[in-house]
Amino acid sequence: MAVVSLFLIWAEITRWWRGSELHTFAVEKGISHDMQINLDVVMLMKCGDLHVNVQDASGDLILAGTKLNKDETSWTQWVNQKGVHRLGRDSDGRVVTGAGWQDLDEEGFGEEHVHDIVALGKKRSKWAKTPRVKGPPDSCRIYGSLELNKVQGDFHITARGHGYRGGEGHLDHDSFNFSHIISELSFGPYYPSLVNPLDRTINIAEDHFHKFQYYVSVVPTRYSIGSRSMFTNQYAVTEQSKSVSEFSVPGVFVKYDIEPILLSVNEDRDGFFRFVFKLINVLSGVLVAGHWGFTLSEWFREVLGKRRRISGGDGFLGTKHGYDS
Repeated sequence: MAVVSLFLIWAEITRWWRGSELHTFAVEKGISHDMQINLDVVMLMKCGDLHVNVQDASGDLILAGTKLNKDETSWTQWVNQKGVHRLGRDSDGRVVTGAGWQDLDEEGFGEEHVHDIVALGKKRSKWAKTPRVKGPPDSCRIYGSLELNKVQGDFHITARGHGYRGGEGHLDHDSFNFSHIISELSFGPYYPSLVNPLDRTINIAEDHFHKFQYYVSVVPTRYSIGSRSMFTNQYAVTEQSKSVSEFSVPGVFVKYDIEPILLSVNEDRDGFFRFVFKLINVLSGVLVAGHWGFTLSEWFREVLGKRRRISGGDGFLGTKHGYDS
C-alpha cells in the first residue's frame, strides 16, 4: 500500500506540475506595423566582402549591414561546435523523420512547456561574445537585431559589388564562398533560450556561384499561464540550394512571410487546494481498496479453512483403515 500510494502521488504531482495545454488558432485582430528580426550567422568570407540587405513588399530597402554587428572570426571555431547540423538532420547526419518518437507528451516551443517558456522569456537577452580568433581570421560573424516592416520581405547576404550597385568595387568571383552557420534566426523579441528551426544549422557551398534560399512562414504566437503571458513568433522553414550561373546573384536569401493568424498556447493548472484534495482522495482510495483487499483475502482464507476441516483427515475418528473388521 505504501508503494502504491507513493507511485500514485508522484503521478498526480507530475500531472499537476505539467498542467494541460490548450492550442487555439484565430485571426490576428491586433494591428502592428513593426517586427524585429534577430540574426546570428557566420559566413566563410571576409566581413568587408559581404553585403547584408532587406527588401520588403512595401518597397523599403534596409541596409542591414550598417545596423548589424560584424566580427572577424575563424570558421573552424564554429563548424566543430557540438550540435551543429544540417536542416532536417540531426548532429550525426541522420534524416529527422519523427518516426519512433516516444515522448508524445512533450509539447511547446523547443520541446519545452509553457511555464518553462514564460520563465525563460524573463531572462535578460544579450548576444554572446565572439570567441577570440585562433589563427588568421577567414570568416565573418554577423549578428544583432533589426526593426522591419511587418510585411513579406527578403533578407539576403550577397557579395560586394553583386546584387546592388555601389562604389565599393567588384569582388573577384574566386573569393565567393557562401558556406554559413546559422546560430540564431528568429522573429519578434529576442529570446536566446528558445529553440528555432534554423538554430545551429550549417550549409556548405559546393562552388563559388551557389545560392541558398530559405522560405520562412512566420506565425505570431502567444504563450500564457495564469496572468503571465509572452508574445513571440514561431516559423516553419523549407530550404533550397543550387549552383547558379555567373549571370545570377549567389548568396543567402531568406524569404519570409507573415501568416494572418495567431496561435494561442494556454497552460491551465488546478488550484493548490484542489490539488491537495486530489491527493487526499488518492490516499483515501488506496486505503479503502487495501481494506477491501485485506477483508476479501481473510474471507477466502476462512472459506478454504472450513472446506479442509469438513473434508476430514487421517485421525482417530475419521476412518478405520488398517483395522480388521
